[in-house]
Amino acid sequence: MEKKGRIFVVSAPSGCGKTTICKRVLRKIKGLTPSVSTTTRRPRRGEKNKKDYRYISKKLFKKEVKNRSFLEWEENFGYFYGTPKRFVLEKIKKGKDLLLSIDVKGAMNVKKKFPKSVLIFIKPPSIKELSRRLKLRNTDDKAEIARRIKIAKRELKFAPKYDYIVVNDKLENAVDELISVIKKKRRQKGG
Repeated sequence: MEKKGRIFVVSAPSGCGKTTICKRVLRKIKGLTPSVSTTTRRPRRGEKNKKDYRYISKKLFKKEVKNRSFLEWEENFGYFYGTPKRFVLEKIKKGKDLLLSIDVKGAMNVKKKFPKSVLIFIKPPSIKELSRRLKLRNTDDKAEIARRIKIAKRELKFAPKYDYIVVNDKLENAVDELISVIKKKRRQKGG
């Protein structure tokens, strides 16, 4: 019987370092494929189309929703984000392990469709530290940071529903812990 690929889902409140952690993990683990989400938001400085995200208009996104092109999709901070269904299905069918970096609502939807997927939640050491990190990012004004903190508190309530929780107190520790989880699950039969 052909081995199917595993889906590893990483979620975290905005500003927890999810993107940085995932990029480092992908560089260190062979055979782990990133799923590039589609979004309607503009690229941040340094982000590249089809590498970090696939950037499209709201009109095209809504058309793709209508065509059921997404495994899951959500609206966050006024923008739409979706995981391309065909890409995910093709990769797992070929036995490739995938890393999805998506929000908590999307993660819950993936778990319903793929019960064997592994959910990993990245937590900040504290809300105070999360607020400090969002300010250091220098991409949002005070009102937006306050809104992100409010949403983060709501998202943190989902952490117990995840298979693993990684606290990002020190970046390298969080990267090592996530690598450890992925390697452990890959060694287990049936993932």
